[in-house]
Parts: sequence; structure tokens; C-alpha cells
Amino acid sequence: MYETWEELEKSIIDCKKCKLCSGRKNIVFGTGNKNADIMFIGEGPGADEDMQGIPFVGKAGKLMDKAFEGLEINRDNVYIANIVKCRPPQNRVPEDDEANACLNYLRNQVILVKPKIIVLLGSTALKNILGNEYGITKTRGNWIEKKEIIYMPTWHPAALLRDENKKVEFWKDLKQVANKYKEIL
Repeated sequence: MYETWEELEKSIIDCKKCKLCSGRKNIVFGTGNKNADIMFIGEGPGADEDMQGIPFVGKAGKLMDKAFEGLEINRDNVYIANIVKCRPPQNRVPEDDEANACLNYLRNQVILVKPKIIVLLGSTALKNILGNEYGITKTRGNWIEKKEIIYMPTWHPAALLRDENKKVEFWKDLKQVANKYKEIL
């Protein structure tokens, strides 16, 4: 594990641990407050993220920004990362070996950030962080506490673009996060 952000970022800059490196334009490391109390973890970068090197800047990110705005969550005050740091082709779900290649980077990010709350955006984040026994449909909206961190699994914003009915649940879940944050301050 790396003890500083500089060491961690340097370690990933030329990563070739999996085949996703061959198609990337940029490594999408993470963004936001490196001392945030709330961390959001998604699946992986899409085309816009790969182009800009920043997570959640495409359509799903814009939707998440609207939710942040409505809940008075400042994007600059949270930390946002993904399970994989390189874009899977055609935005497919990362394969297990690809996720496993990146998980130590993500674990190190969590150790450095020291968040109190982690919001798991979608099934890929949920399963890779908390385990395969969790399913997003049954788990979303319910707090899970492990190792002094509380987790809120919810829909990935991209799922809301495919199914508008999930927007209400996503909003409720993020509202719980905002309320819990106020509680633990």
C-alpha cells in the first residue's frame, strides 16, 4: 500500500495489469476532496470519462450532479472513483480479472481518503466491495456497516438513464446519505 497520493498516482500512471490498458486514452483515477467524509464508487469510465480522465462527467455524471445539487451536496466535497480505472470496451461490465487488477488501487484510495460513508453505485461496485452475496435489487437503500465504514448501495446513475422508475429510489437513497452525513458530523 502507498502512504501518499503522489506514490499511488505514480504507481498507476503506466498500469498494464489487465487488457483494458490497450484501449484507454486516459487512466481515470478519481476526483474530488481527498479527505472527504463521503466517497462514491462506480463501475468504470465511459467514453467521456476516458477522454477527460475524470469520473462521472458524461450523461450519468450529469444526472448525479443534478442529484447532488438537489441535496446540496457539493461535488468538490466528496471523492469519486470507480472499480476499474480504464474504460471497458463498449462500456461493458468489467470482467473479474480486470476488476481484481484495479481493486488494490481502489482500496488504497479508500485508506487515504478515510471516508465515513461510501456510496456504492450499482451492482459491480457492490459486489466488488462487499462481496458476491449482495445483490443490488435487494440491498439498495439499506445501510451496511463494515470496518467502521457505512455503505449505501444504490442504483448506478447509468441505470436511471435506462429506467426512469429508478430515479425515485436513487433520490431516496442519496437523501439518506445526506441525512446520515448530517447525523455523524
